[in-house]
This record gives sequence, structure tokens and C-alpha cells, in this order.
Amino acid sequence: MRSIKTPRENLKAHIIGMCVKQKMTVKDAAKRLNLSERQIKNLKARYKEYGVSTMLHGNCGRQPAHTIPPEIKERILRIKEEPCYANVNFSHFCDDLNYERGIQISYSALRKLLTEHGIKSPKKHRAKRPEHNRRERKEQFGEMLQTDATPYPWFNVEEKYALHAMIDDATGQLTGLYMSENECAEGYFQTLKQTISTHGIPQSIYADGLKLFFPMQKPTIEEQLEGKQWGSSQFGQIMKQLGSHLIHARSPQAKGRVERLWDTLQSRLPVEFAKRGITSLSEANAFLQNEYVAQFNKRFGQKPQNESSGFMSRPKGIQLDTLLSIRYTRLVDNSGCFSLDNIVCQCNIPNILPKTKVEILINLRLGVKVLYNGTMYSPTPILDKKKRQVTGSSVSSIIAQFVFDNCLKNEHSA
Repeated sequence: MRSIKTPRENLKAHIIGMCVKQKMTVKDAAKRLNLSERQIKNLKARYKEYGVSTMLHGNCGRQPAHTIPPEIKERILRIKEEPCYANVNFSHFCDDLNYERGIQISYSALRKLLTEHGIKSPKKHRAKRPEHNRRERKEQFGEMLQTDATPYPWFNVEEKYALHAMIDDATGQLTGLYMSENECAEGYFQTLKQTISTHGIPQSIYADGLKLFFPMQKPTIEEQLEGKQWGSSQFGQIMKQLGSHLIHARSPQAKGRVERLWDTLQSRLPVEFAKRGITSLSEANAFLQNEYVAQFNKRFGQKPQNESSGFMSRPKGIQLDTLLSIRYTRLVDNSGCFSLDNIVCQCNIPNILPKTKVEILINLRLGVKVLYNGTMYSPTPILDKKKRQVTGSSVSSIIAQFVFDNCLKNEHSA
């Protein structure tokens, strides 16, 4: 027979023994032990039949089955000391232990272990705000995407880079992530390209009032006939060609899905980059597109109300590298040249007639191209704005400047 282990069990055995010996009434025993009279009678019967050992709980003296072994606790604490986990929040650390380190532990158990050793989560929880009505999620995956970009020191150094994202409103799944030096047209082109290549064309995109999306300029006559109050942007024209809609979010709260995404990514991505030794934009973009988007969606994605996809298939003949470009229309002069940003360029199109219209396409993938009758040509800068001859390395530098000014510059300083 095991001995009584706790003061509570000692007291229970003593009180029930007094009842059995008729030195205390059932009513008084129930008050002393904070039990019902029926429970006291059952305990008396068990005491008479089996003795004082029945006052013990069945698991008394046993270690709980879910107790974390000391060696596992030590391993967890050693992992937490690794430099890459210096700023990890508890939820992210728990995910890594469960899925990458093979240590199965609940969030609450991990939090208790770490706080007992004086470790605090770097992620601060905001004070609870008054409840307000939220817009209902869309029903279908692809019905509406929210897009935005944010600068942040992603590589745990002072220098900030802009991360562009597209996230589905119905499921909370990422459809595209791209990092660049600035919030720029190329960043949004790349996230849209990832989205279309993987899923299809979204029915609509919800974006803020950046001039890239909604320029404050007078509409053309054609746009006025359509009832538009402002001229459409080049990004808007691309969306129109795809059969998709561009919706203006009037406040950060309106696109709360993507705004809340930044809290998650700013907490988790620097840890993921540090674990893998990622310190450059090219390495970051390869990891984001090839690994992280799928990891994020598996961890945070939800099922939509309507499981049929709302994404549309890409129309035949649309080449994304050509479509996702900054475009200008120019007239070719008598010498087969056009002007772009005060630079005279030879279009290099054989036998082209004067006053012929050509399209200039600019993006990071193509550089600068001239599109004429469905064929692309590489133009050559020949004169700068001071009418000086352009030769040698200055040709490539001018092309690079065209790309930067149109696709890579910070859209907030435009």
C-alpha cells in the first residue's frame, strides 16, 4: 500500500476515518472537505472495504505522461541560444521545433519553459482595441487580391529593402512575394507575374493610392466616355488587358489583410534569412518564391467558402515579360530615330518609314525594346540631351538609367 503523499490526501484520510469511527458526521465532513454528502458516503464505503489507500488519487506519485523529459528541455534551450533565434517569437520558434527539429511541443508548454528561464518573446501584443465591423472575406480564391509593399531591415542590418506582396482575400494565402531596393513598378510586376504563372489572373486587385496604380491626371476622351474621373495608369491598362479590375483602397484599414501580413513577415522572415545565411536580394527572392510562399500558405492559409477557383485563365498570345512593362508610344523621324527622356535613340528597324508609330517597352527583364509589327528590336542611344555623341560604355549606362527611372525608382518619391 502506498503512503499518503499530499497534505490534502492526509486530511481526506483523517476526516473519512473520523466519519467511519462515528466521531464526525457526514454533514460536517462534507463542509471540511468541500465535497457533497453523497461523495462523503461513497468515500466512507470505499474506506471500510479497501482501507486508507483508497483516499489516494489513481495517479498519485506518478509523473504526468505529457511531462517534457529534462534532456529535451536542455536541447530546446540550447537551440534557443543559437544566433539565428535571438529575435524569434515563441510561435515561430514552436513551429521550427515541431517541423524542422522533430521536437513535438505545444505552444503553451514551450512558453512556460522559456519564461521560467527568463526568456521573453520579442513580439509585443497590442492592447485590445474596441471591436469594429470588419469586411467579410471574399468567397473564392482569386476573387480579390490585396497588394502592398513595405521597407524593412530584412537582413538584420540597418539597410532597408522593400518587400512586395500579393495576398488572397478569401484564404489569406500569398500568391507572390518579391524584394527590391525600393517600392517600385518592377516589384509589383514580379508579384503579378508570379501570381498569374502559378494560379491565373485574379478577378480584381485591391491597392492603395500610389501613382503607379491611380495617377492624379485628367482622363482621355475615351476614358471620359466610360465615366472615369481620372486617367488610368499603365498598371491599370495592364489589368484591363487581362480582364481584371483595379480597386482603390482609401485607407490602410481597408486592406487590413495585407497590412497585418507585415507584422507576421517582419517577425519571421529575418529569422528565416539568418538560419539560411541569406544576405542578398537575389538569394532572398529565390528563397521567397521557391520555398517560403508554400511554407507560409501551409501554416496560415484558410479554406475559402467556395472551393472553386476564382482565378481566370490567361488569354492566348499574352506574353507576361512583354505585357508587364512600362510603355511609351513614339513617332520615328526621318532618320529612323525617336526621343526618350531627352535621349535620341536609333530604333534599328530596317526600312521603317518616317512618322511611323512604335511602342517602347521597358522592364528589368527586357531592358529597353522597340515593338513594331509584333517584333522587338534593341534601340541604340546616339545623342544625349546636350547633343553629344553617345559611345562605348555610356550606351549601356543610359539603358540602365532608363530601366531604373521607369521601373526601379522609389514610387513614393516619384
